[in-house]
Amino acid sequence: MTDPLAGDPLAYEEPAPQAAPPAPWLDALNEAQREAVDALDGPVLVLAGAGTGKTRVLTTRLAQLLYTGRARPYQILSVTFTNRAAHEMRDRVASFVGAATEGLWLGTFHSLGVRILRRHAELVGLKSNFTILDTDDQIRLLKQLLEAEHIDEKRWPARVLSGIIQRWKDRGLTPDKVPAGDGGEFANGRAIVLYGQYQERLKALNATDFGDLLLHCLTLFTENADVLADFQRLFRYILVDEYQDANVAQYLWLRLLAQHHKNICCVGDDDQSIYGWRGAEVGNILRFEEDFPGAKVIRLERNYRSTPHILAAASGLIAHNEGRFGKTLWTDTNEGDKVVVRGVWDGEEEARFIGEEVEALHRKQHRLDEIAILVRAGFQTREFEERFITLGVPYRVIGGPRFYEREEIRDALAYFRLIHQPEDDLAFERIINKPARGVGKTTMQALHGYARIEGCSLFAAGLRLVETDELRPQARRKLGDILADFQRWQQMSVGLPHTELAETVLDESGYTEMWMLSKKPEAPGKLENLKELLPAMAEFESLAGFLEHVSLVMENTEAAGQEMVNLMTLHSAKGLEFDTVFLPGWEEELFPHQRSIEQSGAAGLEEERRLAYVGITRARRNVTISHAASRRIYNQWVSAIPSRFIGELPEDSIETVTDAGLYGGGLSEKRSSFGFDTGARTSQGGPGWRRFQERGPGVKFIEATAEPLDEAEATFAPGDRCFHQKFGMGNVRTVDGDKLTIDFDKAGEKRVVAAFVTKP
Repeated sequence: MTDPLAGDPLAYEEPAPQAAPPAPWLDALNEAQREAVDALDGPVLVLAGAGTGKTRVLTTRLAQLLYTGRARPYQILSVTFTNRAAHEMRDRVASFVGAATEGLWLGTFHSLGVRILRRHAELVGLKSNFTILDTDDQIRLLKQLLEAEHIDEKRWPARVLSGIIQRWKDRGLTPDKVPAGDGGEFANGRAIVLYGQYQERLKALNATDFGDLLLHCLTLFTENADVLADFQRLFRYILVDEYQDANVAQYLWLRLLAQHHKNICCVGDDDQSIYGWRGAEVGNILRFEEDFPGAKVIRLERNYRSTPHILAAASGLIAHNEGRFGKTLWTDTNEGDKVVVRGVWDGEEEARFIGEEVEALHRKQHRLDEIAILVRAGFQTREFEERFITLGVPYRVIGGPRFYEREEIRDALAYFRLIHQPEDDLAFERIINKPARGVGKTTMQALHGYARIEGCSLFAAGLRLVETDELRPQARRKLGDILADFQRWQQMSVGLPHTELAETVLDESGYTEMWMLSKKPEAPGKLENLKELLPAMAEFESLAGFLEHVSLVMENTEAAGQEMVNLMTLHSAKGLEFDTVFLPGWEEELFPHQRSIEQSGAAGLEEERRLAYVGITRARRNVTISHAASRRIYNQWVSAIPSRFIGELPEDSIETVTDAGLYGGGLSEKRSSFGFDTGARTSQGGPGWRRFQERGPGVKFIEATAEPLDEAEATFAPGDRCFHQKFGMGNVRTVDGDKLTIDFDKAGEKRVVAAFVTKP
């Protein structure tokens, strides 16, 4: 195999040492930060507590590598968990060292995985222009597999199967490596077989899902030692942000790439590992010293964000976790206000008092965008939204519907995907009859049948069938017209700017007109969204680049120019900071969440405590924790007791306030009288941690009027007698490859595909 990096004569050249003067950006670092930046060689773990300047350390370390000439940009692999963090890091490093950042391998695990796979796609059974499927397309594909296996999708939802498969991929497991006992709870133990079929179907579509972007890389590296060696030699230095959030696949990916030079620096905080539900393994950071013998561990403990009382409350709480390195955050700022713990009668009262507090702060010139309400579960936002609407307080819900997930945008993207990659069957199915053009279920079944027999895409099957009489004349004409349009658009894509192409496709396909003529109340908004899509595409050089961006980046766009209160879940708040933070709903079974404890036991409880730690440390100046004696959860009132986390807060750093008559008027007895150990609780039907069963739409099987026959592999010659499910008996007149001209007894002369007929 040829060296993929052979075109770069500098790829493995030792960088020339530079006698550079001390960098000015080092002066802004404290002692521990400076130590972390200067320790450039060998494995380094930087334990960076909340607000201790880990981003500064990471960017400064990267700038120092470039400034001192220890590595050229393309010899540095810098991994982040969000595209936003990658952009911010690139900008900050560029402000230090200028244009030297060009060529950096800087991005998320997914984006870097794509970059590697594009080079070596053929080694994992893909083409270089493979499609990255989003969640919606993954679910549709799994539904097809369930239907083919005659598995009741209502009983065994495709979304559940998708979750199982993604968990396996997060653990770096291909279908042949999944333990035999795993997945036994789904479809009577058939999950592993379905996983294998799913992977084969993805390859047939020349597609991947997000989990594959690293899973295929692991396969590439383990089965192609020369490719792995190339990348190991290339990446002289590896930097990793938020290492505590890495899952097993990401961990293995990093371990493989770091084995040659062993210059890996991981920055993270074991106390902020809160994504276990999506595969994060806090154990990765805890065993760093075992994985890399001789590793240097540096603790960043000086906090630049919060007051001493806030830090003391957070530290006192997290100290109850056993699985942690341990560190003590400190600051030299004034003590500030204590953390307020407020007890209220019910959830509505909680929303009222927080609304009043927000208004009072705003009257004192407190910026609304520096106020955050952080909830444990999404359903908790409703009461606050209603209250803010009543008060006329502007707010934003972080984590709402995303632009690229809207129906009309997904339809437009399906058109573009099919132009870019005609083998994308999922895109074909989504828009081939949208707007309605007479390509119904019978036609689609014929296409599926032919594609299955011939092993080709639906697009290719359509091109073959429109030349025959297999389809009804109207369906054949409509299908032929749209396929001809796609072929024309594919030719136009070579020379026409992709924005003009997109506008042409949406107009000529009739999609824009469909919404213009629609009487639905949401139609005007959908047209506006389609208009907004074109400027978004203009920021990219090509259609391929835009489609890849959409697959990898789906971040909310923030409203600009207006102050708004921030309303979000605790998970969404990771990495953010605000002057004032409200933490409502600190009640047993809601926080810590009962489901986490039921599913993960002590480990789940520790992750919930880390989540509480994250919530408290988001605040710079003020924190208010609240809990209600009763709460409406999923339209049912339930009684509540304060969270055990309240009892774990150090008394010297908190101030308790309760409504008159509630718990005897105060929280002085909170540790002894609320039944934390027993978990006592009265409930009318159960709290908010109840699981909802996902009800996917049933897949109804429609019997086709004609479908391919497996036995149709038999050869035909002129004069042979044959049978067709739709046209009946007939005599073969001419043979042209797999196309037959047959004189049917009742239907007359028809041109059909051999796969659809059999000998009597």
